[in-house]
Amino acid sequence: MTRERELFIDGAWRPSLSGRRLEICDPASGERIGSSALADAADIDAAVQAARRAFPGWAATHADERARILKRAADLIEDRVGDIAELLTREQGKPVPDAEKEIRFGIEVIRYYAEEGRRIGGSLRPSSRADIRSLVVTSPVGVVGAITPWNYPVDIYAWKLGPALAAGCTLVVKPPHETPLAIGKIVECFAEAGLPSGVLNDLPGTGPEAGAALAAHPGIDMMTATASTTAGQSMMRAAADTMKRLALELGGQCPFIVLDDADIAEAAAAAARRSFSNMGQICIAVNRILVADRIHDAFVEALVAETRKIRLGHGIDQGVGYGPMLLESGRTRVARHIADAVQRGGRLLVGGEKPKGEAFDRGFFFEPTLIDDVPDAALAMTEETYGPLAAIRRVKDDREALAVANALPYGLAAYVFSGDIERAWTFAERLETGAVGVNINDTTELQAPFGGWKLSGVGRELGPEGIMAFRESKHIKMRIRSRLG
Repeated sequence: MTRERELFIDGAWRPSLSGRRLEICDPASGERIGSSALADAADIDAAVQAARRAFPGWAATHADERARILKRAADLIEDRVGDIAELLTREQGKPVPDAEKEIRFGIEVIRYYAEEGRRIGGSLRPSSRADIRSLVVTSPVGVVGAITPWNYPVDIYAWKLGPALAAGCTLVVKPPHETPLAIGKIVECFAEAGLPSGVLNDLPGTGPEAGAALAAHPGIDMMTATASTTAGQSMMRAAADTMKRLALELGGQCPFIVLDDADIAEAAAAAARRSFSNMGQICIAVNRILVADRIHDAFVEALVAETRKIRLGHGIDQGVGYGPMLLESGRTRVARHIADAVQRGGRLLVGGEKPKGEAFDRGFFFEPTLIDDVPDAALAMTEETYGPLAAIRRVKDDREALAVANALPYGLAAYVFSGDIERAWTFAERLETGAVGVNINDTTELQAPFGGWKLSGVGRELGPEGIMAFRESKHIKMRIRSRLG
């Protein structure tokens, strides 16, 4: 299966103005699976102009009609889940069941916001005089620039596309150039569902060229992005001149705290899955595991056992639970963090190298890795590894665990495991993060807000907050005269 895709601008597929293309290869085998046109600043400008032309009509379209189109697109995606999932696995590496799960959640997101868009209303506020009426309403922000990541290409695409379209905005999206093919199939579904030309424009491109042009473009009213903290800071600077609204979900360095009354087996299984799912290439992946000293040895033994159960392979093969990393640069970063931790006194427990065997020779595979007794200054404890590495640290009590968890300038997600719900609740309330999982290793919920504190971002996605991010408030103050005699 090979796919060759172009840029989608003003309702049509077209090559980039520069003619540039990028080969897309399977990260598990190195096999070529397709290619994509790459956008530059001129292509971005053409897409922005198309989105601006389409905005008045889409903003004026009744919410019920917008919902009909979104639901139709979701139905088309659902009909093609199998084919899209296989393509996603071949370009990104995650096993097919995980790819299908990602796409199905994206479908739920689109359907949810189709309905949320129909619920947007206004309110009549109290006023200071009997002849004054204060009406508060909202309007679409305008043309939205969106940047989406390669780790969950379809899912995060839906997080931005669904609420923005339902809110009445038009979009210029820069999907990841590393994994643009499955997204191309999603765009086809929206076009087939009847989305008017210019409402959605989709242009794979690199950050320094297409991404920078998008963030700085004066025709963009808002930027929404899932990216690294460094990229987010660059977008904030680029957006400053035109005072664009921003919704940025950025990097994390997530702690997993195991209190001394936790269920050890449950916590170990949860930590292993959240550390190594998608090869740790998740913004809410576990980076630091902070374990109460009293249960440290038993927990580590259980975690090592869980990690040793993991079997790597090509994500397209039946029964494979974990695939390759996407890029060689990712493997290099993981190896650097491991070497740093060991040099500082950390103890390598399992993993730590590329797996051996012919099945792994051509792919970007790396063994899930655990290191114990990692000092606080180590890279694995201070930076986002974004790979299959979890660093373990003992803590003497809850107070120390909380201090270590809150010590970094990141605050996306955290996890707390305890047998005492009141104790865990109190701990969770004091964590400086946008979300906390208590006795669960996931913090994502469709109807609840998702986003970070501190350097992990600004704004929220999902939930009602996700759609209101794309609406501007307006106060209409009226003086009325009595018509009664």
